[in-house]
Amino acid sequence: MAKLIDITGKTLSGEWGTDDASGDGIPVLRTTNFTNEGVVNYNDVVTRTITKKNIDEKFLRKGDIIIEKSGGSDKFPVGRVIYFDGEENTYLFNNFTGLLRVKNQDVWYPRYVFYSLFANYKRGGTRAYENKTTGLHNLKTDDYVSRYEVAEIDKQEQVSICEKLDKIYAIIKSRELELQLLDDLIKARFVELFGLPVSNTKGWKTEQMGEVAPAVNYKGEFDDEVWLLNLDMVEAQTGRILDYLVVSEEEVGNSTCTFDTSNVLYSKLRPYLNKVVIPDRCGYATSELIPLQPVKTKINREYLAFMLRSDEFVNMINEKVAGAKMPRVPMGDFRKFDVPVPPMEFQEQFADFVHQVDKSKFMKIDYINKTRRFPL
Repeated sequence: MAKLIDITGKTLSGEWGTDDASGDGIPVLRTTNFTNEGVVNYNDVVTRTITKKNIDEKFLRKGDIIIEKSGGSDKFPVGRVIYFDGEENTYLFNNFTGLLRVKNQDVWYPRYVFYSLFANYKRGGTRAYENKTTGLHNLKTDDYVSRYEVAEIDKQEQVSICEKLDKIYAIIKSRELELQLLDDLIKARFVELFGLPVSNTKGWKTEQMGEVAPAVNYKGEFDDEVWLLNLDMVEAQTGRILDYLVVSEEEVGNSTCTFDTSNVLYSKLRPYLNKVVIPDRCGYATSELIPLQPVKTKINREYLAFMLRSDEFVNMINEKVAGAKMPRVPMGDFRKFDVPVPPMEFQEQFADFVHQVDKSKFMKIDYINKTRRFPL
């Protein structure tokens, strides 16, 4: 094993400068340009006026590793890393981040060092070096760099490992793109069958939301293992459940609702209005998720969920949101919305289509989840 500090030296601190009124300043990467995949997100890169001298060494070069020094949350620790492979001598990095640059690239392959740090972060290895102040999570960077060790192997083997990991990453991204295309296919099928729900372009008969899908609370018995869902555990647009807590009924607080497998969970909190869940078991949800009970003779769950997620409905209901600190949908307005009610045979046809596509999606999601567990 080799100490990281012997490989890269101490972390170089970032620069922030002053506001750039002209837009001709120096592009500066921030923690908002970090992704959880270790890739730089070049969207929304700010430019700054930086007059400080002798900062040539801080302009980013291919193979540089940028580490997050301040950020994170209770759920996601500080210490993310990204690998820079962009245009050299163009970008700087701000003072909430730091630069790690491999000194001897004849011995150490920079991407291998990056993958080592990336894997350590994913394992939670930076938590021991966190210092929390006024709600912020700060990384004790010097301590972390001086103590962290990288497995010392031949450089050719380092390169070989990185090539394999890069291929795995490319496969994951390809599967994620396929998932997005399947989601787009379902949306297109919805519009083809039913038109736009707010405009009711197909001219279906309508009934108020409160009549076809009233808000209810599940009154039945729970299994020994009870789910607790919150909005962070739900994927936007798809309603896919990404995570859940297992709790006992005694552990559940008062600010929750109950649901079962006949419900559709609707998020009434902005900016999460497109988080709509079709649960496959009973459980509790935090109060931002409202359990709706579709009337079986009028509307099915798949049709209701995709209607609520549709761009037109989200845009319409977003205009009705009220509240400064926690903007929410007024449930009175929500219950009065005129829901297009197509013939049940069309709704069931759509539900069958969704179920068939979901089978393909499940296989791809399972593959992605298994592949993400590759050893680093």
